[in-house]
Amino acid sequence: MKKIYFDNASTTKVDGRVLEAMLPYFDEKYGNASSQHLIGEEANFALGKSRKQIAKAIGANREEIFFTSGGTESNNLALKGLFFSNYPEKDHIITTKIEHDSILNVCKWLEKKGAKVTYLDLDKEGFINLQELEKTITDKTFLVSIIHGNNEIGTIQNLEEIGKICKEKKVLFHTDSCQSFTKTFLDVKKQNLDLVSLNSHKIHGPKGVGALYIKQGIKIIPLAHGGGHESGLRSGTENISGIVGFAKAVDIANNKDVKNMEKLRDKLIEGLLEVSNITLNGPRGNRLCNNINISFNNIEGEAIGGYLEELGIYTSTGSACMSHSLESSHVLKAIGTSPVQSNSSLRISISKFTTEEEVDYFLKEIPRIVEKLRKISPLVNKNG
Repeated sequence: MKKIYFDNASTTKVDGRVLEAMLPYFDEKYGNASSQHLIGEEANFALGKSRKQIAKAIGANREEIFFTSGGTESNNLALKGLFFSNYPEKDHIITTKIEHDSILNVCKWLEKKGAKVTYLDLDKEGFINLQELEKTITDKTFLVSIIHGNNEIGTIQNLEEIGKICKEKKVLFHTDSCQSFTKTFLDVKKQNLDLVSLNSHKIHGPKGVGALYIKQGIKIIPLAHGGGHESGLRSGTENISGIVGFAKAVDIANNKDVKNMEKLRDKLIEGLLEVSNITLNGPRGNRLCNNINISFNNIEGEAIGGYLEELGIYTSTGSACMSHSLESSHVLKAIGTSPVQSNSSLRISISKFTTEEEVDYFLKEIPRIVEKLRKISPLVNKNG
C-alpha cells in the first residue's frame, strides 16, 4: 500500500543529509560543550557554528540565538521571561485569537499572575487589522506577540508593517515563526523583530530542539536556573546532535523547494475546489507554501481522514497539539467558521518530499470518499 504523508505541519521527515550531519555527535564527537578538554571543545565548536548558521538565516547576530527544546519552550521563555522582567510597571500583552496553544495557554496563565491580555480579532482569512493593533497599544503594553505563519490555515501576517507599528510605539514585538521559518521571508532587522521563536522538526530537522532569537539588550528572566548555559537564559547541557541537525536543516533549505511546494499546494487547492460544496479556509495569497485547509461542509473531517488513512494517505483535522481535544478549532472559530464547517475541516500539509504523483492520487480518491460520506451523512440529509 502507498504511504503518502500529508501531515507535515505536525512534523516532518528528517532529511538524510541532516541525519548524516548528526551521527558523529552521538558516538565520535559526543562531548559536553562546557568541558574544557578536546572532545568538549569539538562539541563547543559545533555549537558555535550552528548558532552562527541559524542567526545568518534570519539576519541576526550569533549572540542573539538561544537554543531551546522547541517552539513551545521558546514561546514560554519569550512571554513569561518578558512579563516577569516588566511587571508591575508594564503588564499588557497584545496577541491574536489564532495563536498556537503555547502562546494562548501562556497568556491565560499570565493573566492569573496579573497580566492584562488583548486578543485581537481577525478577518475571514485570518489577518489582523493593523489599525486595531495600533489603537490597542497603551503605555502599559510591553509586548505584541503575533504568529507569522498560522499552523492551521496558513495565513502569513505582514510582519514588516506590524514591526513598524511596534517600533513607533516603542513596544517589543515577538513572533512565533515555527511554521514559516525557511518557507517565507524572515529578517529580524528588516521586519523590526525583537524576539522570534523557531524550531527544527517542521523543516526536516530532529525533534526536541528549537531556538529563540532575542535582540541584543532585551532583558529576560530565565525559566530554568542551573549552570548558566546559553548565556544564563537556558541552563542545561546543550543537545549538540540536535542543534547540529537543526543548523543543517536550515543550511539546506532553499527557494527551489519552496516554489515546488507552492506549485503542488495550488494544484491541490484547485483540484479540491472542483469538488462541490467545499470551502477553502484561509487566504489564496499570503499563505504558507505547504498548507491547505478545507471544510467539506456536512461531513466530519475525522471520517474523511479515516478513509484516507485506509488508502495510506495521512492528513490531520487541525493542529497536532490539539488532536486529543474534541473541541472545534479555535483558529477556525476566530475567522468566523461555523461549528459544522469547522468539524468538517481537513488540513493537508505537504513537504519538499511530496511528489506530483502523490497529489494526483489524492485528488483522484478524494471525490469518491466525499461522495460516499455525503450519501450516509445525517447532516447532509438534514441540511440538504
